[in-house]
Amino acid sequence: MARILVANKFYYPRGGDCVYAMNLVDLLQSHGHEVAVFAMQHPDTLQTKWNDYFPSEVKLSLGLGLFKTALRPFGTNEVRRKFNVLLDRFQPDIVHLNNIHTQLSPVIAELVHQRGIKVVWTLHDYKLLCPRYDCLRNGKVICEDCFIDKINVLKNNCMKDSLFASYIAYKEALSWNRERLEACTDAFICPSQFMMSEMRKGGFDEQKLHVLCNFLDVGKCDKNLYGKEDLYCFVGRLSHEKGIKTLIKAANQLLYKLIVIGDGPLKKELESLGKSNVEFVGFKQWDDIKRFVCKAKFCVVPSECYENNPFAIIESQCLGTPVLGAKIGGIPELIKDKQEGMLFESGNVDDLKNKIEVMFNQSFDYETLAKRAQTKFCAGKYYEQLIQIYGL
Repeated sequence: MARILVANKFYYPRGGDCVYAMNLVDLLQSHGHEVAVFAMQHPDTLQTKWNDYFPSEVKLSLGLGLFKTALRPFGTNEVRRKFNVLLDRFQPDIVHLNNIHTQLSPVIAELVHQRGIKVVWTLHDYKLLCPRYDCLRNGKVICEDCFIDKINVLKNNCMKDSLFASYIAYKEALSWNRERLEACTDAFICPSQFMMSEMRKGGFDEQKLHVLCNFLDVGKCDKNLYGKEDLYCFVGRLSHEKGIKTLIKAANQLLYKLIVIGDGPLKKELESLGKSNVEFVGFKQWDDIKRFVCKAKFCVVPSECYENNPFAIIESQCLGTPVLGAKIGGIPELIKDKQEGMLFESGNVDDLKNKIEVMFNQSFDYETLAKRAQTKFCAGKYYEQLIQIYGL
């Protein structure tokens, strides 16, 4: 069996990329591979036998901390030294990268490539195309200007409305340009066809692009009953790009009960905006999320950004709950109309309101939906395709 090193900037359940990386480690180990991990130190980082090789935490702060944070994206001596020692000890056959920019740096891809080790990179966001990661100008307007010229991140002051942060992002994008990244990466995994199409727009070599949808441990979605109640759910971060404010505005015009699961910067504003039929239950762990989603007639994914391959949709469908999704990014690829849910125009309150009403009156075969989704997104099927990309 192969020895595989999995790298991600964080190694605790912080977001979809982290959950994927942790699930990937479990999946590879379950098939007999020896797996090592490389991530940044953090108070919440999970303990592994490899933690001593993790570089120190960096975060935006004044003084020396700010200087250290500004240097990390370009590949600091600490990252190089610790990663090289890990490579020497573990001797991987393959290194599987995930979100590594800024806190770890793509320098680790070059270090691997220089040793003749295969590099596979799963793309969880648009960082290789957009210095902001999300193709949102100032966090609000869809923008692809940087696909053509990275100077636009400075012109638009895109990073945290900060000229300094935008300048660092610009210099990082110039340093880790397409040619340099392609030269040290054997395969890029795009979790959606949409991601692949965007990578093509950015000029990346189509021969190195592979579409492979995210996977789940579908065992955690096991469910024998499909009773539904008169409610619907949102699960995710309470922030602008997730479209949650648009959803609250639509929900306020209806009588149906909406359960909002999650936390984020808009929480207080949304709580004051939502009417009595909108219930905010805060951040929840999987068991509680599963309980709410299983009861819901459907979940809403109202994103106003280029979603890649949202776990919120995959998890919901695997639980037998259809999804009303925004027609943006990779979302439409996951929803077969009137079988797995429906689509609405992203950011359009009226269309969302109307589709919510339709969804409450639409009949779905919940059990068939769950079985189909669990077959489609199961770890075993993912592993078979991943091994082909690895060349094993």
